[in-house]
Amino acid sequence: MSVTVRREYIDGRFGQMHVRRSVGGNESKRPLICLHLSPGSGLMYEKLLTELGQERHCFAPDTPGYGASDAPKTPPMIQDFADAVGQLIDHYELPSIDLLGYHTGSKIAIALAQSRPEIVNRLALVSAPSYTEEQEASQRVALAQPRGPLEDGSHLVAQWSGLIKWKPEGTPLSLIQREFGEQQRAGELAHWGYQAAFAYRHADHLPLVQQRVLLLCPQDDLEEPTLRSESLINNGEFRRLPGWGHQMMNTRTEEMADILRRHFDQDLKGNQ
Repeated sequence: MSVTVRREYIDGRFGQMHVRRSVGGNESKRPLICLHLSPGSGLMYEKLLTELGQERHCFAPDTPGYGASDAPKTPPMIQDFADAVGQLIDHYELPSIDLLGYHTGSKIAIALAQSRPEIVNRLALVSAPSYTEEQEASQRVALAQPRGPLEDGSHLVAQWSGLIKWKPEGTPLSLIQREFGEQQRAGELAHWGYQAAFAYRHADHLPLVQQRVLLLCPQDDLEEPTLRSESLINNGEFRRLPGWGHQMMNTRTEEMADILRRHFDQDLKGNQ
């Protein structure tokens, strides 16, 4: 079955929002919306959309201010991002969905699940950090501050070095280069997503999620604080992924798709 990924725009509260969606599958299962980390874009999911798009309609929006989506005029909150994704749900008239959220995307997924419980069925979260006060303060200084361009280009070297630091062994540099380019698109507003994320704590919101949750903990920069979130799951499963890390949606696509299928399809007829 040939599945392709279309790129489209929809009108939203902050302007136009760019969306990738799978086309060509039989779409017999619940649609899936995939939410990216900050400051990346939905491009990280394109290969996964092709794989899972064989049996379900899959979407990967660029959240407002990232990728090719218009930015808000003022710093958004996590609920603002969730409401923007809600407009995608309305635009495509989706009666029921599953959600996949990665880093900041995990918080957007939780906010959307709580604001639209009648539509959101199941959630899969990749990394859901619960920081200590010291860790959060350090992260705010490192990530949630404006970082303008520098004439000597050292800001680019710093960002590249950060991506390389958490590159799992064997990850092609071409994937890191592609992610680096996507992260640059947010420009001087890149830190807005981090600000929103730090203001929305998993310890406050994850225990309130009633839908079935699969929390995946890869071996990346959020591994240690994500381990602290296992006890916050009200209804679901925690799974560690040793050796997995950033770019796993591209380097471990089939394995990831199998994990997600088992989780999302458990409540479908014949898959109890």
